[in-house]
Amino acid sequence: MMAQYLEIKEAHADALLFYRMGDFYEMFFDDAVAAAEALDIALTKRGKHNDADIPMCGVPIHAAEGYLLTLIRKGFRVAVCEQMESPAEAKKRGYKAVVKRDVVRLVTPGTLTEDALLEARRHNFLTSYAQVRDAVALAWADISTGAFHVMPVTPSRISPELARLAPSELIVSEQAERDLAEVTSDLGIAMTPIARSSFDSTAAEARLCEVFSVSTLEAFGYFKRAEIAAMGALVTYLEITQKGKIPLLQPPVREAEDRVVQIDAATRRNLELTHALSGGRAGSLLSVIDRTVTPGGARLLEQRLSSPSRQLDVIHDRLAAVEFAAEQVQICEDLRAALRKAPDLDRALSRLALDRGGPRDLAAIRNALTQAGVIRERLNAVALPPLIDRAAADLTGHDDLIDLLDQALIADPPLLARDGGFIAQGYDEELDEARQLRDEGRSVIAGLQQQYADHTEIASLKIKHNNVLGYFIETTATHADKMMSQPLSGTYIHRQTTANQVRFTTVELSEMETKILNAGNRALEIEKRLYERLKGAILNVSADVASTARALAELDLTCALADLARAEDWTKPQIDQSRAFAVDGGRHPVVEHALRTAGGAPFIANDCDLTAEDGAAIWLLTGPNMAGKSTFLRQNALIAILAQIGSYVPATRAHIGVISQLFSRVGASDDLARGRSTFMVEMVETAAILNQADDRALVILDEIGRGTATYDGLSIAWATLEHLQASNRSRALFATHYHELTALAGKLEGVDNATVAVKEWDGEVIFLHEVRKGAADRSYGVQVAQLAGLPASVVDRARVVLEALEKGDREGGTKPKALVDDLPLFSAVAAPAPAVAKPSPLQDMMDAVHPDELTPREALELIYRLKEAAK
Repeated sequence: MMAQYLEIKEAHADALLFYRMGDFYEMFFDDAVAAAEALDIALTKRGKHNDADIPMCGVPIHAAEGYLLTLIRKGFRVAVCEQMESPAEAKKRGYKAVVKRDVVRLVTPGTLTEDALLEARRHNFLTSYAQVRDAVALAWADISTGAFHVMPVTPSRISPELARLAPSELIVSEQAERDLAEVTSDLGIAMTPIARSSFDSTAAEARLCEVFSVSTLEAFGYFKRAEIAAMGALVTYLEITQKGKIPLLQPPVREAEDRVVQIDAATRRNLELTHALSGGRAGSLLSVIDRTVTPGGARLLEQRLSSPSRQLDVIHDRLAAVEFAAEQVQICEDLRAALRKAPDLDRALSRLALDRGGPRDLAAIRNALTQAGVIRERLNAVALPPLIDRAAADLTGHDDLIDLLDQALIADPPLLARDGGFIAQGYDEELDEARQLRDEGRSVIAGLQQQYADHTEIASLKIKHNNVLGYFIETTATHADKMMSQPLSGTYIHRQTTANQVRFTTVELSEMETKILNAGNRALEIEKRLYERLKGAILNVSADVASTARALAELDLTCALADLARAEDWTKPQIDQSRAFAVDGGRHPVVEHALRTAGGAPFIANDCDLTAEDGAAIWLLTGPNMAGKSTFLRQNALIAILAQIGSYVPATRAHIGVISQLFSRVGASDDLARGRSTFMVEMVETAAILNQADDRALVILDEIGRGTATYDGLSIAWATLEHLQASNRSRALFATHYHELTALAGKLEGVDNATVAVKEWDGEVIFLHEVRKGAADRSYGVQVAQLAGLPASVVDRARVVLEALEKGDREGGTKPKALVDDLPLFSAVAAPAPAVAKPSPLQDMMDAVHPDELTPREALELIYRLKEAAK
């Protein structure tokens, strides 16, 4: 056995080997040591090798999926080695024959299909990268749903596209591994190098034609050599990991670079589109807007949110569909009720194609197709917008398959075919007979006994059973002659005579005995055969079933966005090819949701107008920290994204000219692993924006230059603003604390000042969260520090230093260095007295009010006096 293990392990040296032994997967040697540590399970030993103990650990078969998931998340690949025959079959070759075993599957991050190993509401993409001469392409597939896409990319777009797809695994040639190491490390993608021969475009084309049963790939569109190489490498890798079983891939779809909005990894992270900065989904835009009721709809929403469209006709179709669902409230609710009953059609179909499915997947397809029919009926009598009409057309044509599955399956089948019991009573006569013998063998024998008693006219005749003879007919010696006489003697065969009894059998009884003893196994074999027949019937129409799955996802997403728009009072945006960007009453959906959940203050809506027919349109935003600048920046970027995925937006009005790129430089942290300071990270991100942004981009920048010396930072921010205005000519929001920049608004065309309003009262700052035209006169940093809880002595000292700096600046530009000599040093010998709250005129007025004694007129006059006093 160990010789067999070592031979198989040698062929899969880069993976942990799950070696099947009965009801366990066992691991040995270094695999056992690594797995025991990763899984936190006991490490034991079994036998010796080269006079040393052999380390060993194992996991039970029934719980293997959970352990597989842990290992995959920790970066391991796992080769699953199964027993290819039973021990009984092995013994036929000899007493010491070893059970045949072989690897049936390589489990890697990008090749998972089981529900327990996947997130139901997320795609799991396997991606391949290919370069043929100067051309580069990416291909990606989700084998759990069959989605298959390819795209030509320029080298500068590789990182943004990988950030958009967020694949679990990237296949590269051995030569390209080093070039992409930094990108994959940043994005947390597992990279798998494979032989360069797998990327040969000529061999790849032939293999792809074979997989899709076509004579030429032109049936699916025109593909360049790099694209064919990327697709071919992906299919080759699937053949390797699935041991020849190619998943049910849909025909490849070619995407163009200009089809979706370019959003780089830093911007996705800063805007928290699908994941919050904390790493989880909670707190992201996706978590707030996701009202889908099916896994397919949820995956489609994440895909759309990661890839906002730039195609005007596509956006308009989606918006028209959402508008229809928002207006037809009852239809929308009926559709959502039906969709809630529809299982995950895509993944059930994929598992069946890979022989990893079971009866529950058959039932899932039956139930989903049934609900598709219900939805189609509900939409029949209504005039539909184009997108919903196309989806509705893909919901029909499955009546024969539904009838077949309805007749064949019970309502709630077991998970595995080997468990049996999933075929309905009355569907197959042979199966019903086997089940009757298995479950009612005693009553069948009793029926035979009565039949023989009537036939022989011997009332005392019995049918009995023992371990030697099996089933036999027993009668007294008195009746033996009658049993042996003609014409009975040809029917009853003598078996044994005892002192008082004579025992017989019949051909019918012997056959029945065999049937009863084998009925359980026979029933199971019949069910397995019927399972294969039903699976084949589904796979024969897999393309139509996949189309229905896409239609259900589209309808789910449309209804979910309509439900969101109604519940949150969102509005339909106007999208066109202009360079408009006018948002009235815009809100940040995540912040608004958080405020409502906490039961706090309402969100303050704000307007934003970056419309410019020619040239740049930039708002230079000033105001104190904590006033809401970053929220304002982010909310406008999120409104643009929502509009271009075809959703309503959180605003009272929105007119947006299609944006081509979205760049965000908001917040930063150091990258110690790569030797980058916070300022260096900020500069790298800023450089990417200035080098790539075009005149249809939307750029949001926050506090450029803050991580270095004041004059250095000011000069960098100044130059960045000028470059955005003159060279990039983008629509942009530029937040800064460098108030010197506000003077540029009068000199640079298209640059306007805006500020977040605050009110100061008794030395404290009150944030109004209102964005207004104009510039802030200061940053209120000391007041914010006081709100943060800095000791009163530190706040007081900061006020003194600030006043001295401002005075020096007004009276001739005294340098900060000179103030160090002029200002007395801070003394902390005596603890400062606790701050005493200053009396408030408003408080005095309120103390004098007796509400129960006020007339309506006096109450109104009081309100006017309070308002006047608050100025």
